Amino acid sequence: MRFLRFGPAGQEKPGYLDEGGQIRDLSAYLPDFTPEHLTCDALAELSARDLSAAPPVEGAPRLGPPLAWVPNFYCIGLNYALHAAETGAEIPKEPLVFSKASSSLAGPQDPLVIPRGSDKTDWEVELGVVIGRHAHHVSEAEALAHVAGYLTVNDVSERDFQKHRGGQWIKGKSAPGFGRVGPWLVSADAVADPQSLGVKLWVNDAICQDSRTSDMIFPVAHLISYMSRFFDLMPGDIIATGTPSGVGAGMEPPRFLRPGDRVRLEVEGLGAQDYPVVAPQQA
Repeated sequence: MRFLRFGPAGQEKPGYLDEGGQIRDLSAYLPDFTPEHLTCDALAELSARDLSAAPPVEGAPRLGPPLAWVPNFYCIGLNYALHAAETGAEIPKEPLVFSKASSSLAGPQDPLVIPRGSDKTDWEVELGVVIGRHAHHVSEAEALAHVAGYLTVNDVSERDFQKHRGGQWIKGKSAPGFGRVGPWLVSADAVADPQSLGVKLWVNDAICQDSRTSDMIFPVAHLISYMSRFFDLMPGDIIATGTPSGVGAGMEPPRFLRPGDRVRLEVEGLGAQDYPVVAPQQA
């Protein structure tokens, strides 16, 4: 199923997209897609219900992030060989794990506001994984059974904040709107193989990233198993699994986002994001 949240920012309601492409309101079935409603069992129970009576939503409402909030927003760096090469980095021997602030969550159509003081805001289309079952020291064979669903992610990054301001990458990854997810949370049973999906991103109709998840250095099952050795993965956690080559920082010369640009991205079967880039508000 394709779960979503719709409505003005801060007032979203839970819903789903039916087979005819109609948004239907699930407010009578659950209060919102919060972590307790994102477990594998809870989503399976919801999917098994007859939802045909859920009322249709008129018009074309704003789509918010399909998750109301997330306990943790993890990311994997340099997980495609060509992306590592374009950044001048060595291919990692183990997954490079870092975090985004969960406050960076944004919907798939919300304008991207360039942070104040930024001149190197970059794009990264990624396959996102949403954890649906507590995972601690799980094997690779068990790992995918801990996935609630998958979604499209843009791990927006400010390269100067990330690389040249000291400390960890989180400073360049966490501005408001930098954790762009959706439009849908696609239940795990609807994704036959997370390692066979196309990932693409365009800036102003010019394609910049065009790859497949089969090119990951560390596949999804390995990432879940690996991360669960070091900390608990919990329902509602997002893992953004890395980006392919074609980021702005890797271009010659580098090319970063500017007000007036438009970004479109998609992961095959998981829906597309399409939004404008706008200037920061003055202090």
